[in-house]
Amino acid sequence: MNTKNIIVILLFLVLVGCASVDITKTTKGFYDKTDPNEVEILKTRPDKPYVELGTITVTGFNPKESAKMHNAIRTKSAALGANAVILTEEGLIQGFWGLDRWATGVAIRYK
Repeated sequence: MNTKNIIVILLFLVLVGCASVDITKTTKGFYDKTDPNEVEILKTRPDKPYVELGTITVTGFNPKESAKMHNAIRTKSAALGANAVILTEEGLIQGFWGLDRWATGVAIRYK
């Protein structure tokens, strides 16, 4: 491969590979997957009773990509069977190419 191809591949990996949503399962048992389009993104605890399924850590999203970040959270949490995600903290941090958005929270399932 020539130098130009290597640079293009590395640039692609840096730009695409930065954003991530990590979920750590914290509950016993398993639930059926839910539809990602139905997973709610909440900023406060709901009034309904629920069980916590896992913790969520989100990093590397562009500050202008809120919808993209929320959709990635919905997709990952739906695999656990979540009905909603409570985002407990959010912010911006200096990344390699500028500011990056981060968030933490919990995936929940209504009882």
